[in-house]
Order: sequence, then structure tokens, then C-alpha cells
Amino acid sequence: MQLMQTVGGVDLAYYVLCKRKLWLYKKGIGMEEESDRVMQGKVLHETSYTRLEKKEILIDGAFKIDALDGEYVREVKISSKMMESDKMQMLFYLYQLALRGIDKKGLISYTKEKKTVEIVLTNEKQQEVKQAIAGVYQVIDELSPPKVVKVPYCKSCAYFGFCYAREVDEDDA
Repeated sequence: MQLMQTVGGVDLAYYVLCKRKLWLYKKGIGMEEESDRVMQGKVLHETSYTRLEKKEILIDGAFKIDALDGEYVREVKISSKMMESDKMQMLFYLYQLALRGIDKKGLISYTKEKKTVEIVLTNEKQQEVKQAIAGVYQVIDELSPPKVVKVPYCKSCAYFGFCYAREVDEDDA
């Protein structure tokens, strides 16, 4: 009997971003440790929200939010290039908090663009989160990873080398 894996905010972000990345990540194939972009994100997290006392908060051992600031859950991101996946990650956090009787709004700060986006969990957005959670479980239950789907941000992904290792240059063919 296989135990059901826990799903977190990063999983929902990956679900929106790239289902193959999600599958690889959930199977323990971690490529993030060598990624410069992931390292930049870690440094950004460590240096953000210095005035706030409630940072890197683990909720019920299930998921971690960057910071609580009054009525807001705050997340910091390098850029808004992956805004849709960032929004889904925040909606997941707001949904999980709502399930625990905590009503918050979200703020995602994009440091490069110096902009902040407010996220509100509506009934419609709650349904989207529930559907995405179900979708995550479908992806990770697959026996093999989803096929590569080339998107503009593939080259900056930590899994790029893994996904494209078997491609042959036209000059080599």
C-alpha cells in the first residue's frame, strides 16, 4: 500500500509551470541544488522582510510561507515571469489557512520589477486550487514523467539539462 504524498505550495506552482518538473521533483529527482536561479531565490528569501518577526513559518508541518504581515501572507519572488504559477502557490497557502479558520490575503512581491500583486481567495479561486491539487495527484501517480513540453522558461529551469540531455544538435545528426 502506497501512502499518499503531501502536496505543498511549490507542487502547485510546478503543476501550473511544468507537469514534468512536478513529477521529477515529487519523485525525488532534485536538480535545484545546482541551480543559480534557485540560489538567488534563497538569498532573496533570507534578506527579505527583515522588519518582520514572523518569517519562514511552517504551518502544521505541511507547508511553509515566507512571512505574515498583518492581514497578509507575503511571498517574495525574483521576477514576475512565472506569475501564474506564483499566484497558484499563494492561493494554495490562502486556501490551506482558510481550512484552518485563518482568513488572510496574499501579497507577492517581485523584486526586479519593484511591484507587488495582491491575491484574494474567492470561492472561484478555491475551486481552482482544489482542481489543481487533484491534478497534482494525477501527475505524481503516473508511472513515467510527462513528455517534455518546450516553453520559453525551459532554459532557466534547474531541470533543463535533464529534460534535454538526449537532444542531438542538427550538426551532429
